[in-house]
Amino acid sequence: MKHLATPQQLRYLDALAEHRHFGRAAASCAVSQSTLSAGIIALEKLLNADLLDREAGKHVAFTRLGEEIITRARTALIALDAITDAASSARAPMSGPLRLGVIPTIAPFLLPRIMPALRARFPNLRLFLREDTTDHLLAGLEAGKLDLLLLALPCACGAADSVPILQDEFLVALPPGHPLALLDRIPAATLETETLLLLEDGHCLRDQALAACGRLRQNNDAFAATSLHTLVQMVAGQLGLTLLPKIAADAGITAGTGIHRRPLDGAGGWRSLALAWRPGSPRDADFRALGQVLSDAAN
Repeated sequence: MKHLATPQQLRYLDALAEHRHFGRAAASCAVSQSTLSAGIIALEKLLNADLLDREAGKHVAFTRLGEEIITRARTALIALDAITDAASSARAPMSGPLRLGVIPTIAPFLLPRIMPALRARFPNLRLFLREDTTDHLLAGLEAGKLDLLLLALPCACGAADSVPILQDEFLVALPPGHPLALLDRIPAATLETETLLLLEDGHCLRDQALAACGRLRQNNDAFAATSLHTLVQMVAGQLGLTLLPKIAADAGITAGTGIHRRPLDGAGGWRSLALAWRPGSPRDADFRALGQVLSDAAN
């Protein structure tokens, strides 16, 4: 009879692969470090293989086989979670815990609008939020750490299923007294010679803003901000102009700054906000229903 690895052993391995530190991995699993270490050793004995590279010194490193087992373990854990999710969804749709990842250019501006509707429609839903960049959230979704993402398209979302929530237009944010503020709408072509302020690499809004302006890249990366709030202060300080999502402008991000806001004229002057989840999820119907509630609340 073949002896199989236990889900707990696979979770210990997954946690150690994520944190690359025994103490932090144990804490994430709510067990002692010795318990986690014993679980990893038991898994190695079961497989009759070394998963950890113990010649790496103090750093946690895995053998080539260990890295392969980690990938397979994550796939197995997602499949096991799907069994529980299927039963929960059939028994009580949209109830219990839901791990939602949201990008920083959406979270502070859209969540206050949609959360009241979400609580009213699904009172038994326990929502756990994580704010991070698109790449990190997609990695968390693929690894089974997150159930659902609220993203801005287009992005490299792979095979994820998705439903649109809101079309979010771009507004040109101009410093006080800028000549372009005399126009009712700003043609994208007029921005080619302007200093365009952007978020730093890692934010999908950076690439979306460049595409909306017809640029393939930014010529001057000296002006890169970590947040939309920082971008607004840079524009107010006469360092250049930027593109702001309408949801941020509607939330009052430019209030009291003297910044002029004008619609961007031309094709592609918007992004699509959408919910995304792993393809084949047993909660597909729940997520689509959730998407409709969020769309109604956001529009």
